[in-house]
Amino acid sequence: MSRPAKAYIDLRALRHNCELANSLAPNSRTMAIVKANAYGHGVLPVARALEPLVPAFGVTCMEEAVELREGGINKPVCLLEGTFSDDEIPLAAELGFWLSVVNKQQQEAILTASLKTPVTVWICVDSGMHRLGLAVEDVASTYRSLATSRNVAGDMVVATHFACADELASDLTHRQLQQFRAGVASLANADTVPLSLGNSAGLLGWPETRVDWNRPGIMLYGSSPFSVPHAEADRLRPVMTLRSSVIALRDVPVGESVGYSARWSAQRPSRIATVAIGYGDGYPVHAPDGTPVLINNQRCPMVGRVSMDMITVDVTDLSTVAVGDEAILWGKGLSVNEVANCAGTISYELLTRMPRRVPRVYGD
Repeated sequence: MSRPAKAYIDLRALRHNCELANSLAPNSRTMAIVKANAYGHGVLPVARALEPLVPAFGVTCMEEAVELREGGINKPVCLLEGTFSDDEIPLAAELGFWLSVVNKQQQEAILTASLKTPVTVWICVDSGMHRLGLAVEDVASTYRSLATSRNVAGDMVVATHFACADELASDLTHRQLQQFRAGVASLANADTVPLSLGNSAGLLGWPETRVDWNRPGIMLYGSSPFSVPHAEADRLRPVMTLRSSVIALRDVPVGESVGYSARWSAQRPSRIATVAIGYGDGYPVHAPDGTPVLINNQRCPMVGRVSMDMITVDVTDLSTVAVGDEAILWGKGLSVNEVANCAGTISYELLTRMPRRVPRVYGD
């Protein structure tokens, strides 16, 4: 019998979330972001499920793009950070990958590359996040130089990324939009250049960002990018449900401690369930006492420090509990956002750092 810790991946929920993204901007195109092993969900099963619904995928690097091609994914794949070395450009052209241009060095490398076939380019503009992207005042000259190169194919897309779209009251998104539009307005063909603005938060919460291309990521996997309820985000369905089982039960008298560092001590006669899950399985090591766990679909507080392979849960208030009973750490019935918030992190981290030793079990 195998260890009970498993991540169950609901591909029907995945497709539902993608269809929601498509419906929010029916006149736009959707680039499904599947970087970081599809946010920990398993890139090939996820991409195969989404391929009929989207015209393109987005990844971080060449290795991730090649994995998609070798796995039979034929749709265009965009390298969101561009290339990390010049020798990747001919391979990108050969395999039909799209290349982001996020700095002048990448621009020059594409212009001077020896290519048999041209590449499709996305020009990334720094509209105020100040992480990657070309300066707004350089958009027109960059566009002109690439548009006249035989190494560049078709319509280029001009894109930007928002720093605070998940904060619906933030003024920075408005300012970034203004900066971006000023840069695009400097193009001679500004009215016809395809644009890309919206990540998950933009697509869900900022209708003005729903332009030619949207780039949903976290929302595809059923996690809201917002920290508050939101009408559209609340329609998402969780894709990953992390489950395990109770592997031991014991009665702990008043004053006795549980787990490393004796962090938690019983304030009443307590029934403690040990669950086969730990930070070696991606469960957050900083989860505090009281972090919710579902045992037999009932909320119970985790108590004691998270260890590599186990956590302990106070099940005193359950009428019945037995070794082998199901424990849900997040997913259906328990939002990964809630668990992440308890642990002082975000759902993105919990999902993407899911290790290989946790088997993914896929269901339609």
